Amino acid sequence: MEKKFCQSCGMPLQTPEEMGTNSDGSKNDEYCCYCYKDGAFTSDCTMDEMIMHCAEFVSEFNKGSGLALTKEQAIAGMKEFFPTLKRWAAQ
Repeated sequence: MEKKFCQSCGMPLQTPEEMGTNSDGSKNDEYCCYCYKDGAFTSDCTMDEMIMHCAEFVSEFNKGSGLALTKEQAIAGMKEFFPTLKRWAAQ
């Protein structure tokens, strides 16, 4: 199965519960439930603001992945990865 990631924050989308929702209530398989709800983004932010928000969860990510990224390493990685995501690619 192809691994899907939220096209706004990069979170892996592994279960239907993690998927955002469209305006008609159906699941959206491009964005997570934290970034996209009822057919709209939950926050109006820049890519850099999203990166800084996601950086707050680095220690939580490390626990689940077996990695030991520093916040700085995670930010550097996100600065490379996020421009490939649909929400930010057009900017």
